[in-house]
Amino acid sequence: MKVGMNLLLWTGNVTNEHFPILAKLKATGFDGVELPVFGGKPADYKPLRSELDKQGLKCTTVTILTKETNAISPDTATRQKALDWLKTVVEINHVLGAETVCGPYHSALGEFSGTGATADEKKWAADVLRTTAELARQANLMLAIEYLNRFECYFLNTAVAARELVGMVNHPNFRTMYDSFHAHIEEKDPAAAIRTVAPVLAHVHISENDRGTPGTGQVHWDATFKTLKEVGYDGWLTIEAFGRALPDLAAATRIWRDLFPNAEEVYTKGLAFIKSRWSGK
Repeated sequence: MKVGMNLLLWTGNVTNEHFPILAKLKATGFDGVELPVFGGKPADYKPLRSELDKQGLKCTTVTILTKETNAISPDTATRQKALDWLKTVVEINHVLGAETVCGPYHSALGEFSGTGATADEKKWAADVLRTTAELARQANLMLAIEYLNRFECYFLNTAVAARELVGMVNHPNFRTMYDSFHAHIEEKDPAAAIRTVAPVLAHVHISENDRGTPGTGQVHWDATFKTLKEVGYDGWLTIEAFGRALPDLAAATRIWRDLFPNAEEVYTKGLAFIKSRWSGK
């Protein structure tokens, strides 16, 4: 098991001004960080790779799609833009030496059709993601697709739907992930949801029901950690928490108030909480 910290708590674009944060996370005991990849070119990420190597931190990444790069759009050109962006994401991950890229890059974040996912949309997403997965294979990268709650997307909302999509893509470098925040909203039984995705589980987000410090809210943590261990999961447990530091992200994740006194509480208490629960204490 490896513990990571998502840098979206501080920024959507990690630059050298954030390097001291990396040092603090390393000193606290994190194995790695999760880096937002929302724009830029592969060369832009070379200084960050150097700093990760200097600090001895591994990394995963997270990315999204937008209205302009929507893999389930009925417009062929828009789906091509989605594929173009995901190709760039794979190249950026290769520069970073990332192990996994996670996120809801199956459809545009925050865009709604008024109905559920259609058969055409599922096919379009699978086609884009299968091509991306082959590129990821060549870069020794795992794709871990994320299902979101119904208030953030309509295309992929449950463990059952995520496993179905993995089956449609049918590529060894395309799997899914589990996020305790989204599951808390959408799943009736977190243990059953984890067992559903267990055969294709590649990543886990440890996220409280209010997006605050893990262990301070209502997520069914006993069942979550017990079941992850029972199914033999031994990958990343990455803390994902959001604050108000980034107005656009705060708006997208519906963060209207402070959920914790400071970022240090989130990553110090969050890390201690994960290690305690994983060890069974």
